[in-house]
Amino acid sequence: MAEAIMQQTLSGWGGMNSEVCDMFRPEKRRALSELIQCKHSDSLIARGLGRSYGDTAVNGGSAVVDTTRLDRMLGFDPDEGLLECEAGVSLADIIDVFLPRGYFVPVTPGTKFVTVGGAIANDVHGKNHHVDGTFCEFVESFTLLIPSGEVLTCSRDENEDVFWATAGGVGLTGIILTARIRLMAVESAYITADYTQCTHLDSALEAMAATDENYQYSVAWVDCLAKGKNLGRSVLMQGNHTPAAELSGTHAAAPFAVKGGLPKMVPFNCPSFVLNPLSIQAFNTVFYAAHGTCTGKIVDYDQYFYPLDAVNHWNRLYGKSGFAQFQATLPFESKAGLVTILERLAKSRRASFLAVLKTFGEQNPGLLSHPMKGYTLTLDVPNRPGLTLFLHELDKILLDHGGRLYLAKDAVATPETIAAMYPRLDEFRAIQKRLDPKGVLSSSMARRLGLVG
Repeated sequence: MAEAIMQQTLSGWGGMNSEVCDMFRPEKRRALSELIQCKHSDSLIARGLGRSYGDTAVNGGSAVVDTTRLDRMLGFDPDEGLLECEAGVSLADIIDVFLPRGYFVPVTPGTKFVTVGGAIANDVHGKNHHVDGTFCEFVESFTLLIPSGEVLTCSRDENEDVFWATAGGVGLTGIILTARIRLMAVESAYITADYTQCTHLDSALEAMAATDENYQYSVAWVDCLAKGKNLGRSVLMQGNHTPAAELSGTHAAAPFAVKGGLPKMVPFNCPSFVLNPLSIQAFNTVFYAAHGTCTGKIVDYDQYFYPLDAVNHWNRLYGKSGFAQFQATLPFESKAGLVTILERLAKSRRASFLAVLKTFGEQNPGLLSHPMKGYTLTLDVPNRPGLTLFLHELDKILLDHGGRLYLAKDAVATPETIAAMYPRLDEFRAIQKRLDPKGVLSSSMARRLGLVG
């Protein structure tokens, strides 16, 4: 039988729009199958480690299925670098087990505390999309439990339409059970990084255009409070995996050993005044000054990929009201839209503690997969009065310039906005309805945005 229901108040990582949900934590696949067929609640949605920022894995008044106890590693082929695991395995688990053996995850977002199921359902991307694409580019196949109780094997050769509907389909096609993922061979746990100070946005964009092809990873931190001639001043951080031969000293002796330490922690929600334009401006000034132009700096993978993971519950810095993460992606020819968004943000004084700029490569066939060729700017915006209207203004700028939002980050968009940004939404709805004719799969986001019928 399925485990007993426990009511729990859930939100996304941004902490906005909390809702009471019926929480299930199955430990066996049989219990999961019973859940999806018995329909204990009006609907259900799978949830991993809760790092989607908005309400993709929230289901107010209905069921949420925590998949993190279904986290076994099932097999590994070292010749192919092919890992088979359950969907509740996290990227952190994979790194812990396989980095000492010379393998790293091929695509990672800014946190390693996401499950494989969540990485597929949101088709996550990282600092290497311009070279390698999204996480699902490295997924050979997965098994999907659909509401009928049937388990589908999905790949580019089998149930291909379901594969690409599930990649970025925010959990609405079924519950991912297992996946086969190609890991990436590396010679060390380190990244050789080059840092470039860019005094304004044009400088950053020119540097990325001229040099990104030389690096597997590229990301720019952006000072969103800078105005005028300094609008978009940035620190560009580009890197490649460090070959073992380029390490020295203790690093050379143990190329996969990284000096660890106890993570810091934000123990409670901070008062809302902690993150304000003055405090963030001070931080931005210090950060920019501390990251001068330099080349060949060797840093461990945690420092380069996961700086925020060093602070447990860092989202509490934004207080009880939380924050919205806004990820805007625009075609390369729409730089004017990027400028307009930065100008509007600076003028609003809605300070963003985290602001990063990257470039995307070609779009994959995922019906709701987010990345498309162009620029992508990600902002954390504190939840203050008027935030929803402000974000709708930014949505309008995006629409006017042919851009789109990332569903994994969204908390306030309208159905009309998403329909205009994702032209293959009707194709997704048709496949979703075929897999789930009784409407078992849903979420607060799915209803808010009209993603399902």
